[in-house]
Amino acid sequence: MSFDLTGKRALVTGASRGIGRAIAVAYAQAGADVAILARNGDLLAEVAEEITGHGRQATVAVADVLDPDATRSAVSGAIGELGGLDVLVNNAGGNSFSTPVAQMRMSGWDKTMRLNLDSIMHITQEALPALGEGTSGSIINVSSVAGLRGAPTMAHYGAAKAALISLTQTLAIETAWMGVRVNALVPGWIETDLTDFLRSSKEAEQGTLSRVPMQRWGTVEEIAEPAIFLASDASSFMTGQSLIVDGGLSAMP
Repeated sequence: MSFDLTGKRALVTGASRGIGRAIAVAYAQAGADVAILARNGDLLAEVAEEITGHGRQATVAVADVLDPDATRSAVSGAIGELGGLDVLVNNAGGNSFSTPVAQMRMSGWDKTMRLNLDSIMHITQEALPALGEGTSGSIINVSSVAGLRGAPTMAHYGAAKAALISLTQTLAIETAWMGVRVNALVPGWIETDLTDFLRSSKEAEQGTLSRVPMQRWGTVEEIAEPAIFLASDASSFMTGQSLIVDGGLSAMP
């Protein structure tokens, strides 16, 4: 029963595809009403149909998280339509290039930081008052194993995701008095369109999976289930932590 999300209202960013979409649908299956935020309204409409198909309310919020004003407005509107907020999943993010630090253009570094870190600040600041109105608010920041150790040719992405883990810990301390818990969900290599470039050749794929003890890609459903745990009362005494779901990758020497 602790994993039941009935009566909870959740906002999931980056919910049009991949991990975000899987989390949004899983929350609806677990009983939550869900607001979904992303850039692509057509894809969000498809996700909303899945959510309502499970008998739950779906609220669509279209915004590019690189636009702070539009994002804050969309978050505020979504919370208003839900009638409050109990769970925030900061999932929007990603990485579109790989290059060594010496060759990296600062424009690429800046955009990566704005997408994976700055946007989460805007969304969290807008959502915190609503989360604090209840007695069991939960923020889940989706980080990456790239933020746990060195990430050659992906320093920009790894640095942003490492900073997100640090932000998670600080927020957990600052918001505990409000009854809000803050944890990071840290996926390893998950089979989504964002990791297609690592499956572009057999050699690239083998190189990636050679460091994963379970020797396979994770699925979005294998991230959505832990996200239910972090949103639910099953994790009621857990805050400031990083839940790593990576097939053993981070345990490798």
